[in-house]
Amino acid sequence: MKKTLIIGASPDSSRYSYKAANMLTRFNHDIVNVGIKRGEVAGVEIEKPGEIHNDIDTITLYIGPALQAQYHDYILKTKPKRVIFNPGTENYELEKLLNANGIEPLEACTLVLLSTGQY
Repeated sequence: MKKTLIIGASPDSSRYSYKAANMLTRFNHDIVNVGIKRGEVAGVEIEKPGEIHNDIDTITLYIGPALQAQYHDYILKTKPKRVIFNPGTENYELEKLLNANGIEPLEACTLVLLSTGQY
């Protein structure tokens, strides 16, 4: 299974990051929730960006390009195999940086990938 770090995690059940966290755990993927809100999602506490997790396969983004710059170093230090840019998070500058560091950028929807067996 692919351990996934969710950037932009929120305890608000109307948010797509919340839906993704729950769907990922239903599909038996371990998750790490990272965000600015306090609380938990799918039984996992939301943590502030800081602790580097070295066992992450995928990072899935739920924050817009304007907020992503503050996460560039955090993402690169985490060294995921891929970063999923969910709709509305596409960012050519970050995609270029990921490619230069051997990390696959993928413009897709985590929910769709999971529900179609392509995750």
